[in-house]
Amino acid sequence: MPRHRIALIGLGMAVTPHAKSLLDLADRAEVVCAVSPTRARREAFAARFAIPTADSLAPVLADHGIDAVAVLTPPNTHLEIASELARAGKHVLLEKPLDVSTGRADRLVAACNEEGVTLGVVLQHRFKPATERLTAILREGSLGEIVNCSTSIRLWRPQSYYDEPGRGTRARDGGGVLLTQGIHTLDLMLSLAGPIVEVSGYACTTAVHRMETEDLVCAAVRFASGAVGVIDATTAAYPGGPERIELIGTRGTASLAGAALGVAYHDGRREQVAADTSPGGTGADPMAFPHDYHLGVWRDFLDALDHGRQPRISGAEGLKVHRLIDALLQSGATGQRVNVS
Repeated sequence: MPRHRIALIGLGMAVTPHAKSLLDLADRAEVVCAVSPTRARREAFAARFAIPTADSLAPVLADHGIDAVAVLTPPNTHLEIASELARAGKHVLLEKPLDVSTGRADRLVAACNEEGVTLGVVLQHRFKPATERLTAILREGSLGEIVNCSTSIRLWRPQSYYDEPGRGTRARDGGGVLLTQGIHTLDLMLSLAGPIVEVSGYACTTAVHRMETEDLVCAAVRFASGAVGVIDATTAAYPGGPERIELIGTRGTASLAGAALGVAYHDGRREQVAADTSPGGTGADPMAFPHDYHLGVWRDFLDALDHGRQPRISGAEGLKVHRLIDALLQSGATGQRVNVS
């Protein structure tokens, strides 16, 4: 297969694991342009990576040799940028979330479908080795019927994080702990336990933070399979800990904690996958994790382009977690039980 020519749009804190991943995949992809309207960000990026930079999207749109683009800009820009790239025939790998609202996210997915370009979403938790193993265990049926799936996302972000312009606002980010941080673990939960059909819970902004959107959500949930569980998500839990997904089945129990997995079967067998040594982005530094998981996203995305298939986390897959988040926030706002559309 010929090498793909890639552009990066947005040179904020999200760019580093993508640039490192693409350098590791130099036999399959070449980054030919990195775009930011901010001179300081272009200079900081150029000091770390030998990749040409540009101050606008124009050269990327004009270069017919660029076949795929990673969009790493703030969420409220995604619809317009991705739509423009799709019209130019560029495949798009989009940092989460799809956009600031599910309505805009729907339009973005439709725009890529209409232009016949591939859309992938960066939800890298699915590519952790422990996650891959648990996925295989569930596919084999080794845990039996799943009767419970509970998810805990207890992270820490200091007030200085939310003091950054636009952070935690509806206008730029679209939401708080669910859409900005919890979306990774919620997407993973859905991929493991299947769709959720009903939620009932609470959402609030605690006294820990001064911010527009929610920093704490607690809910009871019911899955399409009949399993039940809870979702507990916050960025107010100092000093932060690994996100947890716990599954109870009729043949055993599995606990996924950050990058570690422990499984205990009823017949006495036990299985473990050890965690890596990184902090995992649970505390004040949200980028404190290795780029290995992003590398998995990129390998899958390039495979999808080479073989004419959808990436594992397509636009349609990405919409599922957006709809769950909408239901959680609606229940939190109304105090009512809400069906997930």
